Amino acid sequence: MSRDFIGYLLGLIIFIIGIPFLMYLASGWPNISQIGFLQWFVLIILAIIGIGLSVWSIAYMKNVGKGNPFDAFNHEVAPRTNSLMTDGPYGICRNPMLAGVFIYHVGVLIALLSLGALIVFVIEILIMSIQVKKEEQRLKKDFGEEYLQYMKHTYRFLPIKK
Repeated sequence: MSRDFIGYLLGLIIFIIGIPFLMYLASGWPNISQIGFLQWFVLIILAIIGIGLSVWSIAYMKNVGKGNPFDAFNHEVAPRTNSLMTDGPYGICRNPMLAGVFIYHVGVLIALLSLGALIVFVIEILIMSIQVKKEEQRLKKDFGEEYLQYMKHTYRFLPIKK
C-alpha cells in the first residue's frame, strides 16, 4: 500500500468522517430527522463546495506538483513536492485542502446548530493552525523568498486574494 493512499485514507477518515462525527456527538446525538430542510440544503451545498475544493487541491498537487506538502506533526505522510504550487487551487489560498474541509465543517455546524459542534470546530481550527504553521516553516526553508512572496499575496485559509 502506497504512502499516498494511506495519507488520503487518513484524510478521509479524520476530516470527512471523523470530525463531523465528533461534532455530531458533541451536539448530544441529535435526531437527524429534526434537522430542517434549509439546514440540510446548506450542508449539502457547503459539502459539495468544500470537499470539491479539497479534492481539486489534492489532484492538482498530485498531478502538477508531483507530491504533497503535508507532514503530520513532523512525519512525512506522502512524498513532498519539489516545486512550490502557487496556481490552481493554491492561487486561491495557501491551504485549499484545509479551506475546503473547513467549508464542509461549517455546513455540518449549520446543520447541527449546537455549542458542542462549535467547540469541536474551534479546537480543530486551533490544532490545524499549529500544524500549518509548522508546515510553513518547512516551506520557508525549502522555497525561501518564493514562499515569502507567495505568503504576501495569499491568505492561509481564506479562499480570496489579498
